[in-house]
Amino acid sequence: MSVFAFIFARGGSKGLVKKNIKSLGGIPLIGHSISLAAQMPVIEKVYVSTDSPDIMAIAREFSAEVIERPIHLATDTASEWEAWRHAVNHVRATGEQFETFLSLPATSPLRSIEDVQKCLDAIDDQTDVVITVTPSARSPYFNMIKRDAAGFSTIVATQNGTILRRQDAPEVFDITTVAYVSRPDFILKQTGLFAGRVKSVIVPKERAIDIDDAFDFMIAETLFKSRNYER
Repeated sequence: MSVFAFIFARGGSKGLVKKNIKSLGGIPLIGHSISLAAQMPVIEKVYVSTDSPDIMAIAREFSAEVIERPIHLATDTASEWEAWRHAVNHVRATGEQFETFLSLPATSPLRSIEDVQKCLDAIDDQTDVVITVTPSARSPYFNMIKRDAAGFSTIVATQNGTILRRQDAPEVFDITTVAYVSRPDFILKQTGLFAGRVKSVIVPKERAIDIDDAFDFMIAETLFKSRNYER
């Protein structure tokens, strides 16, 4: 199983300026994803897709190969899926062939090698995509609501009968950005993750942080320091 890892990192970030190169534990955020991939023998190549010269420089410093992402695929409204397709086409245009596509977003620096390996192990002939999830703190059946213009509120999802305790609600999960696994042909032929058969791998919350803003980064820093101290 030939595995190529990809990190997709735009230069622009409104939630946290220059997020992907912000230092976490003395390492640029994107460097954590590249370094983890480099530690896994099963991963043959590591690519960084970006529009940013700064990110390109850091990617090369960490020995990743760079894919220059077109500007129209690096806007706030651009589809991540289209960036995936561009990367697959780019790699194939260089003559490289691979069986397994692995995305390691820079925003999840606390993932472990074991988390990623579980995702790679989960892809099989019956599965098109593997995603990572973590148990949700909120449930659409119990404590998530929708509001109308006047502020009147109703529960998001209902079942037969009223659910009075969170423990009685169906178990739900949040999608995380720890890892995504798929196949190149599926990405090129389909329009999104849930266009195929999706399997999920559960990751503990402390390794599933998804950094989007300054608050998320503060939590990541705290967890990172705590984890290193425990070692």
